[in-house]
Amino acid sequence: MNAAATVTHNYPAQRTLRLLAPRARTRIAVVLGSGWGGLTTHVQNPIRIPYADLEGFPHATVAGHCGELWLSHIGGQEVAVLSGRQHGYETGAVDAMKTPLRVLQALGCDTLVQTNAAGSLRTDMPPHSLMVLDDHINLPQRSPLINETGSARFVSMVDAYDPALRSQAIGIAAAHGVALHTGVYAWAFGPQFETPAEIRMLARLGADAVGMSTVPETILARHAGMRVLALSLITNMGAGLSTEQLSHAHTLSQAQASSEAASGLLAAIIGGITLCKTETNT
Repeated sequence: MNAAATVTHNYPAQRTLRLLAPRARTRIAVVLGSGWGGLTTHVQNPIRIPYADLEGFPHATVAGHCGELWLSHIGGQEVAVLSGRQHGYETGAVDAMKTPLRVLQALGCDTLVQTNAAGSLRTDMPPHSLMVLDDHINLPQRSPLINETGSARFVSMVDAYDPALRSQAIGIAAAHGVALHTGVYAWAFGPQFETPAEIRMLARLGADAVGMSTVPETILARHAGMRVLALSLITNMGAGLSTEQLSHAHTLSQAQASSEAASGLLAAIIGGITLCKTETNT
């Protein structure tokens, strides 16, 4: 585990959560991207807390991101579901999810499950496909760890997406009759969509899908020593690969069409993954 994981943080939102959910012993944090909001229907009798009530949590400004924290269970797993994220293109800052993730880590989360909507760069992975990330390309070369101090800020990104969790997710998907593609996700800053030339460049760099999120949160999670599993819902082909007219409304409509199936599979994966044993003092 990364050394930063042992650092104790004391955030006001942490105290708020201890007051509102004193019995929470959450191991899994989930970040819901566009098209994945249906996961909340699988959360059993949740405690729902608006981000506005949690100091340091971001204001969600993008359609499809409601901005609430849900605390409860999915299957036998205790979860903290972040329904909505703030993207770098909203304010220019890429560390908006730092406080939420550190607060949830203090609550006990050691595993982060991320989701996003993405454009495909592969003809064999059309819209409505699902992809599990095995790596990423940080195209803007921006980091949420700027201004961190100490040697722990130099985080290794080898196996940033946990191989064991990925293998389990693929197995659970197969058991449900769902083909789960594996690939590399490229983070483009946005909010504009990529040009056809940029899509061709990304394909040559080895990207399989492209989107405007996820990578900053993965860096933050790895800095905190958390394991990461990430899934993309393919909503469109990259610019120049089809005749689609790309827009956020188009992305949302495509995501909504696949939301129920994607969210159902995500609930099965969360309920079925094996967590690492927690360390106990003797």
